[in-house]
Amino acid sequence: MLRTVAPALLAVLIATGCAMPMKPGGAATALTAQLGAADEVPPTRSNGSGTLDARYDPGSRKLTWSITYFGLSGPLTAAHFHGPAAPGTNTGVVVPFKGDLGSPITGEATLSEIQAKDLLDGKWYVNLHTAANPGGEIRGQVLAKP
Repeated sequence: MLRTVAPALLAVLIATGCAMPMKPGGAATALTAQLGAADEVPPTRSNGSGTLDARYDPGSRKLTWSITYFGLSGPLTAAHFHGPAAPGTNTGVVVPFKGDLGSPITGEATLSEIQAKDLLDGKWYVNLHTAANPGGEIRGQVLAKP
């Protein structure tokens, strides 16, 4: 009898959503941001611009990125992801960039579940800082690629 009940019980659990939760996984999400002076809060007068290309893997919860930029007023003094924040609002640093800040900036970080949700919900932005613009020279909201 157990052989006939177990498959039926498993089918009921799956159909009702009561089965054991699955480990995080699925396809990686490609992310992008267009960095510009107009997106800074307040906006700057920089001629700089940049692009973020990133991937988030839900299985490992790893975010990897590459940021290219040019035309800034000087060398970067800091660069990082901020969040959670909607466009037009400022918030604290969530992931600082380490090492060489020359273009391209590459890196990776393992995110918490809350960080990953905020990132995928479009609540993170990239901010690049220079001596002339210590609050940030160019900025871009991180969004999933269409």
